[in-house]
This record gives sequence, structure tokens and C-alpha cells, in this order.
Amino acid sequence: MTRVLVVDDSAVVRQIFARELARDPEMEVVGTAPDPYVARDLIVQKKPDVVTLDVEMPRMDGITFLRRIMHYHPLPVIVVSSLTAAGGTLALEALAAGAVDVMCKPGASFKVGDMTAILVEKVKAAAHVDLGHRRHAEAQPAPPPTPHRALSRTTNQVLAIGASTGGTVALEHILRWFPPNAPGTIVTQHMPEMFTRYFAERLNQVSRVEVKEASDGDSVVPGVVLIAPGDRHLLLRRDGARYYASVRDGPRVNRHRPSVDVMFRSVAQSAGRNAVGVILTGMGGDGAQGLLEMKQAGAQTFAQDEASCVVFGMPKVAIDLGGVDRVLPLDRIAPEVLGAVERAVA
Repeated sequence: MTRVLVVDDSAVVRQIFARELARDPEMEVVGTAPDPYVARDLIVQKKPDVVTLDVEMPRMDGITFLRRIMHYHPLPVIVVSSLTAAGGTLALEALAAGAVDVMCKPGASFKVGDMTAILVEKVKAAAHVDLGHRRHAEAQPAPPPTPHRALSRTTNQVLAIGASTGGTVALEHILRWFPPNAPGTIVTQHMPEMFTRYFAERLNQVSRVEVKEASDGDSVVPGVVLIAPGDRHLLLRRDGARYYASVRDGPRVNRHRPSVDVMFRSVAQSAGRNAVGVILTGMGGDGAQGLLEMKQAGAQTFAQDEASCVVFGMPKVAIDLGGVDRVLPLDRIAPEVLGAVERAVA
């Protein structure tokens, strides 16, 4: 039984979350709190396994409260924020402060039913997160100023990366290693609409490649990393010898939009052996089948290992399906992938 505490200043949101989470027979809502002060007492009294936390609250903001939780009483926290520009910025601050995952409250593009079904999955996954693994990943030393020599050849190889829970930290670690002429890269990270733009801006600040939220028709070229926009699928298409991003609406796949499977399948079809696929930490199995299709099309495929994952879900399913050539710890993925790209065009 997973014990969860709901923290939100909105009585309506608390009621909806508590009701929907309690519908699951494996879930127990041990309490709800309108602000961090009440939540603090309930954490001590009820000892929840997981906390859902809003970030914009009275008396104490959610980021400050999250930092205190991680310092005094570490436990998995899922941030559930409003779909606003301010919410997007704060959500990224929350991930940096130790939140396991972020998601948006119900809105025009994210209905209550979809949202609560995903919230239930995230809470169950968060209950099994080893915060020690997360701290270890975050404590990885930053790469040196010249983390990897520039690739000696320009190439039309395409790199596709899929991630979910814990992926924001993993992606930042990987991209810090990329040289300025790293292969054209597309990324699907499960993240709500609007949050992805701020995530891309954050990665752009700490990387030597250009990182941006993908727009339909963007060229996939060396030195550029395109992040799938929240609530849109990112696909790869080919026109002659050039690759382009295709940003599309469409049904959720594996309950996700953007979906890693959608992206990987398009890469298998458009790039085949000219591609490299990487699947990182995340709950569920999104991306596993698509990575297998990439491998079957001749692409090289990699997965993050269990020891360095926050949640060893997506990589495990991909490995079990036989879609992975190599399983690597987080700190070896970038150099091995870049080496594989260079060998492919030797």
C-alpha cells in the first residue's frame, strides 16, 4: 500500500486528487494539507511514502518547503503545478531542489481523467525511488571544460534520446559532455506543455551545443539538440539527404504526448542505420518497442543501467524486449555514444 499526502492551497484540487488517488486499491491518502506548515506536521505524524506538492502556496512557497523536506525528512515528492509560465520556471527549480517528477494540473489540454491516471502511476513509481541513487546521480562531477574532443568528421548520423522520471538530471549530465559539433539530436522527455521550453533554455545555458524546443520543420543538424514540446509528438522525417523535425498533435501513446515510442519509430523509418538510440531513466515502458524497431532497422541502441536510474522502468522493458545493444551507467553514455557515432562513419 502506497501512502500519499496531497499538499495544495486549493480545496478543490485537494478534493479531486484525494478522491481519484483513493480509487486505486493500492493507494492510501493519509491526509491533505493547504500549506507547508500543515504538511510538515502531517509528514511527521502520518509518515507518507510520497508527497504531491504545489509550488505556488501561501505562507511558504513550495520550493522552500521542498528543500526543507529533502534536508530534514527526505522522501519522494511529485510537483503538480499550474500550466503557466511561472509554473514552468518553478517546476524546473523544484526538480533541481530534489523533486522526483513534475506534472501539470488539469487544463484545456490535460483533462482530469488523463491527469489522475498518470498521477497514480507516478505516485506508485515514486514510492520505489531510491533517493540515494538520485543524490548519487546529482553528485556526479561536472565534466572538464573540454569534456570530449570534437568529432573529427561531420556526419548525417542522428541521435534520438528518450527519458521520463529522473531524465532531466540525466539529460543535463549527458549534454554537458557534447562537443559543439555533436550529432544532430532529438529528445523526448516526458514533461508537460510549457515546461519544456524552460527546460530547453536551461540545457542551452549549460551546454556547448544549441538546445531549443523543437518547432515543426527545424533542421536536425550537428551541434543542435531539439526537445519535444510538451503535449506534442516529435518525429523525424527525411527529405533527400536532410533530416527535419516534425511536430504533431495526435492521440497519447502509452498515455504520453510526447511519446518516446512515436519518436523512436519515426527515427527507425527515416534514418535506419544512420541513427543511434538512447533510452534513459523513467517509469513504464514508453520507448521500448520503438527502440527495438530502431535496432531492427540497423541503428545502434543504448540504455541507462539500473544503478544510475532514478526509476529503472523504461530501460528495463527495452532491455527485456531485446532492443538494447549496450547497457551503460549514466557517466559512460555520452562518451560511448559519441564514439559509436564516429566509428559508424569511419
